[in-house]
Order: sequence, then C-alpha cells, then structure tokens
Amino acid sequence: MKIALMDSGIGLLAAAAAVRRLRPDADLVLSSDPDGMPWGPRTAEDLTARALAVAEAAAAHRPDALIVACNTASVHALPTIRARLEPGIPVIGTVPAIKPAAAGAGPVAIWATPATTGSPYQRDLIERFASGVDVTEVPCPGLADAVQYADEKAIDETIAAAAALTPPGVRAVVLGCTHYELVAERIRAAVQQPQLPPLVLHGSAGAVAAQALRRIGAGPGTDGGTAPGLTVLLSGREEPLPREALTYAEGRLLAAVSPAL
Repeated sequence: MKIALMDSGIGLLAAAAAVRRLRPDADLVLSSDPDGMPWGPRTAEDLTARALAVAEAAAAHRPDALIVACNTASVHALPTIRARLEPGIPVIGTVPAIKPAAAGAGPVAIWATPATTGSPYQRDLIERFASGVDVTEVPCPGLADAVQYADEKAIDETIAAAAALTPPGVRAVVLGCTHYELVAERIRAAVQQPQLPPLVLHGSAGAVAAQALRRIGAGPGTDGGTAPGLTVLLSGREEPLPREALTYAEGRLLAAVSPAL
C-alpha cells in the first residue's frame, strides 16, 4: 500500500503520522512546495497551479490514494486536482473540523490563517454545521510560517496573540490549518483556563487518514515486518525529510520507522 500526501509545507506531517499509526506497513509519499510557499497570499489561479504541480509530482509515484493535507489547497484546488487524477487515484481533501466541534454545543473558536478567517468557505461551514453555536473566528497571522520554520520564538508569540483574541469561555478550538496540529499542545496550554474542564482541540489529521483508507477499501493494519518506505518531494525534487520536520513528534515518528532516511 502506498499513500501520498501533499501540502505547501510540513503541515502534512500530522496526517502522515496518522496514516503511519493506522497502517505501519504503508509506504508514504510526502509532496510539498517549499519553493512556492506560502500559498495563502497567492491568487486562486496561481495557488491551483502550484498545488496541481505538487499533486502530479506525488501521482508520478503511483500511490493508491492522495490526501490533500492542506486547508487552503482543499478550498481552492481540490476540484482541479480531482479532475486531473480521479478516478485513477482517489483524492481526499481536508475540511476544518467545525461539525464535530459544534456538536459539543459549547462556545467554539476556529483558529485559521488570515486568508481563511472570514472567508465565504469558512462562513458557509459555520452556517451549515454550527448554526446556533457561539463561534469565534480567530485569525492567526504568521503561525503557519513559524511552525514551518520551527521558529520557537515566533511560535510562542503568534500563539499568544491568537490566544488573546480567543474568548476565555471557549470549550473547543478548531485547528483550521494543518500546520497548527503540530503545535496543538502549545495551543491548548495557551487557551486553557484553569477553572474550566480540559479544552477540546479538533484537528483533521485522523479523519482524513481514516477516510483515505476507506476510499481504497482498507482498514487499520499491523507492521508487515519490513520497513515502510518514505519518499519526500520538495517542489518535485526527491530530498531527505526537512530538518525542521524533525523538531516535531510527527516528523520524528516518520523518520524513526523509515531507516532509509
């Protein structure tokens, strides 16, 4: 089995680690675009062209499925990628976990990039799945870049700034950018109020990993006895896993079970 994942940068690590936990025997292809990131400020047309190139680089390795592990690319480029690759390769997009967060009925905050915050796409999801729930959209300028480059000072500063915009009574936080899942516990620590029950964080990694397996008719599995493969594509070039990826638990998990790196 081979599963490919794509993103502008290392935000795909969370979903890749989720796939690895569900199927330790699966080969992984990680395709990202460090030459073109960030994608958020680009026009929809330019972003779609970059995302399609990243998807096609992954598709050249003949995966059984492709996960678009990027909220921005899922918003703008998913139809184009599906039109190019399906039905030969099932393509799974990433949607912010607003529906399960709203099911808790308590106040919800959605942390997302400035480009996504307040967008028609996100507002539509709120109207469809969180009608009647107290929802606060929280822009997080610079957080994805800070995570991408493992800039500890910038991560602390951008999380603190977003936490200051988050109402103290929220019961759940939707992580509306895949990069944010890599620093989920730091976000929890910044938002958690000591007098309240534990904050619930809602990411998308586990759901998209499970959906990818469902799309190809597979379920969770066990170690097949041989080391699974890990192919890393950086703007189409085959390279080692970026050094920054190894600062996160998800990146270290992938490296630890892929001794060829």
